[in-house]
Amino acid sequence: METLKAILTRRSVREYTPQAVPDEFVQELLAAAMQAPSAGNQQSWHFILATERRQLDALADVLPFGKALKAAPLGIAVCADLERAKYRDFWAQDCSAATQNLLLAAHARGLGAVWLGVYPLEERVAGVKQALELPAQVVPLCIVALGYPAARPDPPARRYDETRLHLNHW
Repeated sequence: METLKAILTRRSVREYTPQAVPDEFVQELLAAAMQAPSAGNQQSWHFILATERRQLDALADVLPFGKALKAAPLGIAVCADLERAKYRDFWAQDCSAATQNLLLAAHARGLGAVWLGVYPLEERVAGVKQALELPAQVVPLCIVALGYPAARPDPPARRYDETRLHLNHW
């Protein structure tokens, strides 16, 4: 899929078929995620793959808007290892760029996905850390629910808004 088309047509998908995501697609998605820019090229990210139903359900129960994980065959936790972060205050930006790459790659492969926010809310971070048995230095930014869409949503309305553009000053 052409890059601009992928960006302009990607939608959050919250309902999935039970069909598993092929391993080769998962590898491609993770390769795309890891191609994201990071501060000082620190690449402090880690990706935890949740495929077991009990784990996906536990994550869904931790996240107020995580119901999509109840149907998703795959959840990917995008996390940062703070011990690897040379520029500690930039890990959330790095992991966000990786997550966007992951979402666009999923869309380009015909998969559906939704970004489920975890960080910076402490109760969500604690719940995800417990569900995934993460070490103390690893912080989850988000969970991405992934799978084949149960239905194809319409492309989003155009969001370009010239009133949000400012040349040289507010």
